[in-house]
Amino acid sequence: MAHKPPHSGPTGMIHTRRAALLGMSAAILAGCSGGGRLGPAAPDVSASSYQPVANAGFDTWVAGFRGRALGAGISAGTFDAAFRNVGYLPDVIERDRNQTEFKRPLQDYLALTADEERVSTGRAMLRRYGDTLAAIEGRYGVDRHVVAAVWGIESRYGARRGTVPVISAMSTLAYDGRRGSFFEQQLIAALRILQAGDTTPARMTGSWAGAMGHTQFIPTSYIAYAVDFTGDGRRDIWADDPSDALASTANYLAKAGWRAGQPWGLEARVPSGFNAGQAGRGRNRAVSQWSAQGVTTAGGGALPDYGSAAILLPSGSGGPAFLVFHNFGVIGRYNNAENYMIAVGHLSDRLKGGGPIRSSFPPDAQGLTLEDRKELQRRLTAAGFDTDGTDGVVGPDTEAAIEAYERSRGLPVTGVATAALLQSLR
Repeated sequence: MAHKPPHSGPTGMIHTRRAALLGMSAAILAGCSGGGRLGPAAPDVSASSYQPVANAGFDTWVAGFRGRALGAGISAGTFDAAFRNVGYLPDVIERDRNQTEFKRPLQDYLALTADEERVSTGRAMLRRYGDTLAAIEGRYGVDRHVVAAVWGIESRYGARRGTVPVISAMSTLAYDGRRGSFFEQQLIAALRILQAGDTTPARMTGSWAGAMGHTQFIPTSYIAYAVDFTGDGRRDIWADDPSDALASTANYLAKAGWRAGQPWGLEARVPSGFNAGQAGRGRNRAVSQWSAQGVTTAGGGALPDYGSAAILLPSGSGGPAFLVFHNFGVIGRYNNAENYMIAVGHLSDRLKGGGPIRSSFPPDAQGLTLEDRKELQRRLTAAGFDTDGTDGVVGPDTEAAIEAYERSRGLPVTGVATAALLQSLR
């Protein structure tokens, strides 16, 4: 997400604090439900739940903010039009107060963000918008597949752009005061967008935290990087036509230092006994040095040389390895969470026709593989305990199904997916 507020991430997400206030993602992944199914990149909850309620303190705050907004150059007409139907949204505060500190393992994250459906839909979108994406790549030098991967992860290729009124959400968060100065800054930026005529208050919708459009820009990032690629005089990232949003994402990555013609990285293979202490972002070495240690591509071939590179072992020595180059860090300017960065890179490779991760992931803490967890979800659902998906990612719905099953059998209620539980369902 280009540009989410600096918090520790919505439920199931892996956001990190970053001063640049970059990506939203995967995002994202607010809204992960039961089977781990990825909900909207932004809204997380049914938009109908975001209903304004009367709040005298909020009304007083808005009256005071009006003077500050006008002092910042916002016209009275713009302000009054933007706030005509604004109200206090308690559900936004609830979301802000209950962001779970949680990082999913990479295998689960990829199952949510780079699944086969996302790959097939993305390839279809590349065919549908091929000319547009080619023109965007030609202008900004950013790989079209990377731009499409960001689009797919942030909003499922525009299917889930967020429907929460941004002015109401930003005003609620600014009034709340926990991060009041940040959200007031975003609110002023949102009003400047309206004043410029890029959209209207009714069309300015997004996430509960104010990330907007196909690739989820917060207002200040929009001001800095959004472009009018269609030439209609508006930088319209909200339209059904994704052209401006995709071009804005490419512009963002280009300004962040994208090197044209170079990959983000690749899946690698490290030799037995590889010193895992050498792995990690920032621990770059020349590709020749990695090669001298026996590091190869996942298929056993020679490593390509695109400058200094780091080895990542996100699942430990027993899982896949990645060799990452300069452009991996550029993706990190959009969202600095390592899993997000790998997901964008991997999904972009899949959109080019590449295959799944070749190396095996280790079992989870309960000894279950992803396939084991998929089987568990299938068996629970077949037994009448719906997990709302069989992707192998254990989310709230799967946990609730396990609890219901355990309760029905007179077992201790844990909600934990274990090998013993799977065996009992066989």
